Amino acid sequence: MEAALNIGYGLLDKGLIPDFLLRIVIRALCRVRLREIDHGSIAANHEAKMKWIEDVRKRGTIAEKTEKANEQHYEVPTDFIMSCLAPYAKYSSCLYPTGRESLAKAEELMLESYCEKAQLRDGLDILDLGCGWGSLSIYLAQKYPNSKITGLSNSRTQKEHILSTAKSRGLTNVQIITADVNDHDFPPSQRMMFEHMKNYEVLLKKVASWLRPTADETNPSLLFIHIFCHRTMPYHFEESDGWMAQMFFSGGTMPSFDMLSYFQSDLTLLRSWYINGKNYARTLEDWLKLQDKNKRRGLEVLESDALSNGLSNEEGRNTFYSRFRVFYMACAELFGMNDGEEWGVGHYLFRRK
Repeated sequence: MEAALNIGYGLLDKGLIPDFLLRIVIRALCRVRLREIDHGSIAANHEAKMKWIEDVRKRGTIAEKTEKANEQHYEVPTDFIMSCLAPYAKYSSCLYPTGRESLAKAEELMLESYCEKAQLRDGLDILDLGCGWGSLSIYLAQKYPNSKITGLSNSRTQKEHILSTAKSRGLTNVQIITADVNDHDFPPSQRMMFEHMKNYEVLLKKVASWLRPTADETNPSLLFIHIFCHRTMPYHFEESDGWMAQMFFSGGTMPSFDMLSYFQSDLTLLRSWYINGKNYARTLEDWLKLQDKNKRRGLEVLESDALSNGLSNEEGRNTFYSRFRVFYMACAELFGMNDGEEWGVGHYLFRRK
């Protein structure tokens, strides 16, 4: 079995498996995942969820394998990633309310929905935790020129890209910090936003300490969260799960939509929203189209990066290019499964207690 898997992974890296066949295999693996997380009854599933919740409460760190996240996603060549994304470089789900939106429009619609749900306005101090390539930080800096936007990224290259973009657009209200959320502390702010981690008990306690205390009930300090989730069951990505866990989600977690409601010791959940997974599936399909459209540019960037790191052209160019194609396809099939009703996007609004 292991030998067969290695052969299959080798074919994936070389881009030798036709897309239609690859998608058939991916759909089959998605169905396997659904069987794995289904324990046969509502009672059994709930008991498994409670055990999972208790396990993450005992985790020693907020985020695990952060260096792997950099290697697999965040410190890949910036110009390669930019060749796949829309103008704001949003590396997460966009929003397609009619299904006819362009990627650029869908990107703006999701960013604008954050502003509405998080009750943002000009003049606030806003922390963007896990800011990626700065899509939200840049959007907020433009929309709210009197606000101070501070982004936290685990990646040096992301910081360089964001600050360069801010400078090119004449934005002076953006600050980016490169740090590990396990170790870093912020001064109190009024609004906060971030993506999923590991030990949510410790994370939310830490985040609550960064929210500015206020006695004004009409102007509370708020936390807005955007995460990917399964509709009912949380799970971790383990190395034994195969190619996707090993190549892109080392140390990763897929929470359930209701998971954050179990961590309200220091914050109170005010509202939640569920966004159908077809929105992220469409986003991924649009990224894949752009990657293929800009193939020559992408391969040139990857080749240059490979040579600068002492790798052969094939190791750093074709392999990396093919892996991202598979990643986009795999996630598109996952989030599009069962008409987008299995996996989707969760939005949550908390306030400090």
